[in-house]
Amino acid sequence: MPNTSGANLLEDLRWRGLIQQTTDEEALIRHLSDGGGGSFPQGGRLVYAGFDPTADSLTIGNLVPLMLLKRFQDAGHTPVAVMGGGTGMIGDPSGKDAERTLNTPEIIAANVEAQRPIIEQVLAFEGPNAARIINNADWLGPLGYIECLRDVGKHFSVNMMIQKESVRARLQEREHGISYTEFSYMILQAYDFYRLHADHGVTIQVGGSDQWGNIVAGIDLTRRLAQAEVHGYTCPLVTKSDGGKFGKTESGAVWLSANRTSPYAFRQFWLNASDEDAPRFLRFFTTIPRQEIEALEAEHAQNPGARKAHTALADHMTAMLHGREEAARAAAAAHALFSGDVAGLDERTLNELFEGAPSSDHARSQLEGDGAGLVDFLLETSLCKSKRESREFLGAGAISVNGEKADTERRLTQADLLHDSAILLRRGKKNWHVTRWK
Repeated sequence: MPNTSGANLLEDLRWRGLIQQTTDEEALIRHLSDGGGGSFPQGGRLVYAGFDPTADSLTIGNLVPLMLLKRFQDAGHTPVAVMGGGTGMIGDPSGKDAERTLNTPEIIAANVEAQRPIIEQVLAFEGPNAARIINNADWLGPLGYIECLRDVGKHFSVNMMIQKESVRARLQEREHGISYTEFSYMILQAYDFYRLHADHGVTIQVGGSDQWGNIVAGIDLTRRLAQAEVHGYTCPLVTKSDGGKFGKTESGAVWLSANRTSPYAFRQFWLNASDEDAPRFLRFFTTIPRQEIEALEAEHAQNPGARKAHTALADHMTAMLHGREEAARAAAAAHALFSGDVAGLDERTLNELFEGAPSSDHARSQLEGDGAGLVDFLLETSLCKSKRESREFLGAGAISVNGEKADTERRLTQADLLHDSAILLRRGKKNWHVTRWK
């Protein structure tokens, strides 16, 4: 039985800035609440969100619907993550200004399986309201064209469909337009809601505000075919305070799998949020209780330089997606990079940490005997342009080898190799150069 009423859940969502649209808020609250009648289903209501298998990982933008499912689960309801093994064959035109490149069935199936561990990391799959993962290819794959037109398509008005934002925007784009394939996507997602209700008892669909048209279409179809009470809910799309696109960095998208974006880089993304965004993201993405967030917001307002809100955000999100051990490793790596104490880093962390740093390859034979004199060797790196500059930096104590300050007499030898392969040089606080030896 849920321990949170529908009113309490919606109140928390509103405080977090997570309510954009609902089909009927009062009816949704009643639907989410027991009401004391004892008729509330075991595991609460079933709530679903869909995930598009366009890649072998979800991105940080997918955290919006994923975290919505988690919040409903924490309030006692059962989350249903619907993998788009069927709809992914078509592609959602929402937010796209051109036709998608269609993936093969094999790639889509592989992407579905690759995304599962991410969802399993965030949602709980044990207990009375254990999460479920369902692939819509199970019902869309066998669906015949005539059957779809006759039993589903007849409930959709083309006049209504072309008014949807995702379709209207593409119709106005003369160069690309919209194909009949993507135009039909709305029908397939609407059919998802009907089948999820008919086969599994799902009564609520959640998503970002760009999904509102598809959600409403699904609600309307389910009410027509099943004469059932079902509901829709969306939250705002995430934006950065400076107008930049959320989830994008100089190196590209931020992914939720470690093989795409390392736990260190993932933590750094949150840590690098602006002073304006850090408190917003605490509300929007974390499950930290309201009282704790408000205390962090108060501290942040008084002393933003302490970055307590940033650290709480980064640690919480990294632990949620990658586990506490990886979050601790990422925090230790960040501290090592800031302090320069990098000699104790394990090989994997060291490689992740300096993946994008300037680097150069050198013959291992240079380290034999007395080794390589640093005054001359620095010219082979990005840290110094001349021997004069090299002597000045070394004389001023601005150069370090594996975190230890070096002077003009310093020579590089095999004893300096970290993990028998690399030596890390730094000028000042931020200018690193990785030398690799073979």
